[in-house]
This record gives sequence, C-alpha cells and structure tokens, in this order.
Amino acid sequence: MNLKIYTDGACSGNPGKGGWAAIILDNDSNQSSISGSEKNTTNNRMELMAPIMALKKIKKRSEITIFTDSMYVKNGITEWIKKWKLNNWKNSSKKPVKNKDLWIKLDNSCQKHKITWKWVKAHSDNKLNNLVDELAVLETK
Repeated sequence: MNLKIYTDGACSGNPGKGGWAAIILDNDSNQSSISGSEKNTTNNRMELMAPIMALKKIKKRSEITIFTDSMYVKNGITEWIKKWKLNNWKNSSKKPVKNKDLWIKLDNSCQKHKITWKWVKAHSDNKLNNLVDELAVLETK
C-alpha cells in the first residue's frame, strides 16, 4: 500500500500547551486526520508526536511518504539518528540527545515500513501542510 502522510506540531508558548496533527491519504485519495495535545510540552516534541501517532495507525507494511515542515524531524530521522545511536545517544556536543524517548519511538515505527521523508515549506502554498498546521494549532487552544 502507498500512503502519504502530512504531519505538523504546534505549541502555544515553548514550552506550553502543544498540539500535533497528521493527515493520512491512501492510494484512492481517501483522507483521514488525527490530532492530539499535551499540556506542557515543546514544539519539537509535538513535531515528533505527529508522525509517531500517524504511523501507529498504519497496521500493514506500507510504502509511505511523510511530509513535514520540520527540518528537525526530517534531518533527525534521516541523518542525525545514525550518529546518535553510535554515540550512545549523545549529540555532536557530547550532550544527551533531547527528546530521546520520542526519537526511539519514531525510529521503531519507521522500521515497519518503507518511508521517504520530504520537507515542505511551512505556511506556503501546500494545501495539506496548511491544513495539518491548522489542526495542530487548534489542539493548542
């Protein structure tokens, strides 16, 4: 199965009340959305929660393209995580990796699928990215 997932996270204050959202599209253009919130969190944690929660919804092994406007998420999962694992979850400054718990969850979720990560410009002309942003922001209210 081929799927597209648009994800976003938002925070009112950083830290503050956070929201995440994802829109999942299947081959037949069926569209579903999921979202959630946390009382005291950060924007980066919400950006990570969106793909984690979306991937939880996908039961069958699938080819998935995940669209995110977070370079933190895209670079973290496609590049940085390899070094973090080799360096016992320390970053290039030898400090513990922030949000390690969520990086591990995201990494484990990714193992079940063939995933391509694509970065999209935030608040631009991408209709689905704008919609998922609105859903995430609504969760912060």
